[in-house]
Amino acid sequence: MGPDSQILIQLVSMQMPFGKYKGTLLCNLPVSYLEWFSRKGFPEGKLGMLLHTSYEIKLNGLEHLLDPIRKMKGQ
Repeated sequence: MGPDSQILIQLVSMQMPFGKYKGTLLCNLPVSYLEWFSRKGFPEGKLGMLLHTSYEIKLNGLEHLLDPIRKMKGQ
């Protein structure tokens, strides 16, 4: 079973709603910022799940999974 495509679509579509990187697409957040969340704790709910997923994707060198969705969205 592959990754949940809806989660990947949200990573490429949803912007960070607060903080230093407010307005940045979740998939474009720097790994250092995601590492900070990993140490301090990800937010509750959907945003936290998406940030954690983005962190795991970057940590494991799987960013290529987002390429087809980025192309679809013209990014």
